[in-house]
Amino acid sequence: MTPIELVVSGRVTRADVPRLCAELETLLYGPEAAGLDPRASVDCDVGGVVHPDLALVEAVARLGLVARRAGGRELRLRNVPPGLRALLDLTGLAEVLGPARCQARDPTV
Repeated sequence: MTPIELVVSGRVTRADVPRLCAELETLLYGPEAAGLDPRASVDCDVGGVVHPDLALVEAVARLGLVARRAGGRELRLRNVPPGLRALLDLTGLAEVLGPARCQARDPTV
């Protein structure tokens, strides 16, 4: 089953959160979503983010809610920078996402 892919890069501010949620909603409900498997998860690549902070943590939490509201889809983070992983651990969201859903950035890259 092919996952739905969302890429988050650059500096994420609180003002960006609604736009990111709308982008995911478009992927989930837009015209091209008709052929998607309803069980497909959402893979969110955060490897290109700059300066992970609580605004990014808020974005991850809200994106997770959007995914769950779309038929219980799972949000999986890919290429998670160490700073974001630390913030997710600190806020307890890493436990919610689980280790299988929070893949670290490849250290060899």
